[in-house]
Amino acid sequence: MTIVDLLEQNAQKYPGEIALVEVNPAEKETRRTTWRDFELVEPTPHTPHYRREITWKVFDEKANRFANALAARGIGKGDKVAILLMNCIEWLPIYFGILKTGALAVPLNFRYTPDEIRYCLDLADVDVLVFGPEFIGRVEEIADEISRNRLLIYAGQGCPTFADDYYEMTVECASDFPKLPLTEEDDAAIYFSSGTTGFPKAILHAHRALLHSCRVEQAHHGQTHEDVFLCIPPLYHTGAKMHWFGSLLVGSRAVILKGTSPETILRTASDEHCTIVWLLVPWAQDILGALDRGELKLSDYKLDQWRLMHIGAQPVPQSLIRRWLAYFPHHQYDTNYGLSESIGPGAVHLGVENVRKVGAIGIAGYGWQTKIIDPDGKEITKPGEVGELCLRGPGVMKCYYKDPEATAKTLHGDWLLTGDMATTDEDGFIFLVDRKKDVIITGGENLYPVQIEDFLRRNNAIKDVAVIGLPDPRLGGIAAAIIEVKPDFTLTEEQVNDFCLDLPRYQRPRKIIFADVPRNPTGKIEKPKLRKIYGADHLVAMQNEIK
Repeated sequence: MTIVDLLEQNAQKYPGEIALVEVNPAEKETRRTTWRDFELVEPTPHTPHYRREITWKVFDEKANRFANALAARGIGKGDKVAILLMNCIEWLPIYFGILKTGALAVPLNFRYTPDEIRYCLDLADVDVLVFGPEFIGRVEEIADEISRNRLLIYAGQGCPTFADDYYEMTVECASDFPKLPLTEEDDAAIYFSSGTTGFPKAILHAHRALLHSCRVEQAHHGQTHEDVFLCIPPLYHTGAKMHWFGSLLVGSRAVILKGTSPETILRTASDEHCTIVWLLVPWAQDILGALDRGELKLSDYKLDQWRLMHIGAQPVPQSLIRRWLAYFPHHQYDTNYGLSESIGPGAVHLGVENVRKVGAIGIAGYGWQTKIIDPDGKEITKPGEVGELCLRGPGVMKCYYKDPEATAKTLHGDWLLTGDMATTDEDGFIFLVDRKKDVIITGGENLYPVQIEDFLRRNNAIKDVAVIGLPDPRLGGIAAAIIEVKPDFTLTEEQVNDFCLDLPRYQRPRKIIFADVPRNPTGKIEKPKLRKIYGADHLVAMQNEIK
């Protein structure tokens, strides 16, 4: 069995029931009425947004049409199809259409620059790129190069001349597709991660990993066919999609929300009768802030059906959950830990019954095993001792695609070395202590210091620079740039901020510090020393103590 079988089973068992809903508060045009096979509900005074929905039957048919369109162009088992789309109702049918052909789905981060898009396409040997209207400019910049050996497909209105039109390709295709003999051990997807260098690594997963994530999510959060899952984070990330897989397993409805304001989240949860909502820390804090200030009133929404709020992607302050439960005392709460190498969230989870342990990432998830090892690889069993967290289970990646050296460093037999330092308490609950790598997690997204450092070094006044993470009560962590100015040069914080305007907003340092940058005898920046100087040594602990 694969997740393709789950979709087909739902289409047969619940053909007329709604599978996916897209809610887009920002949509002001009616152009989507021309998009085929989707029911569009126009805005009303009660529902001031655009809303599209599809049934399980139409979901499966659209996946079949895209599979047929790909097959007609020679795409089949072992080929790779990349997806560069913002969250939308087309995203998942495209994903499943790829899998139905036996090809590998390759989701791309919507923040990638043109150079990063090109790099990932080449690294993963991508044969087809499907992209949306938000990416026309970025793809056009590299179109001449990347189209030499791959097909470009555009999913949106106003198809550019350098791409094929997704809708024209699929409209005449059959709505059924011959079932392929796929097994759980067949390759299914490539997701991208990155280390401290900032260059993404291609993570290869088999169908068994995707299927296991369905079972993990349902086991942890008890989805039933009556649940409604509100999906806000980006679908390119393993987190959002793997949480939705619990809905796939039981054939329940999911709502894809394109918006993160507190009012939008609460209004959508109310209007769509959502029972499960996955939030990031900043969104939860924004909701609480709006409630504290009286900008929102819970009495204006119908939220009695909302039973579970869970958070992942970054450490969760204990005070946040205490405040949340004060407003929502009937809510279950869970936090989830995982890596793209372990098919996202759920390898470790707190458990809805363990809210007293908020601050821990939890215990081994359904079907998973954990251990903590010392630098020699020996398992640590004594509570309080720090070592590297390791995972074992059906969701572990097969390898880093085309990178045996990195694979050998990360996979030791059946065990995945996470690169995260952790400890346990006397009850066996796991607490993260620090990240072994230098990646900064800000608002659930990874920042790579080397990328920011390389950019800042282009400034002629900068002699040396180091970027580290500092604790932030809302985002979890922020990037701080320690800048050493060249002799006889002057540089102000305002000038640095102006210089950084050419960086994507999320990569810009939030704090500028003018100081010497220490390096060791081999020339490496002594970031542990900087973290100690600037109070970043205990980032996770400080976040958990925020009041």
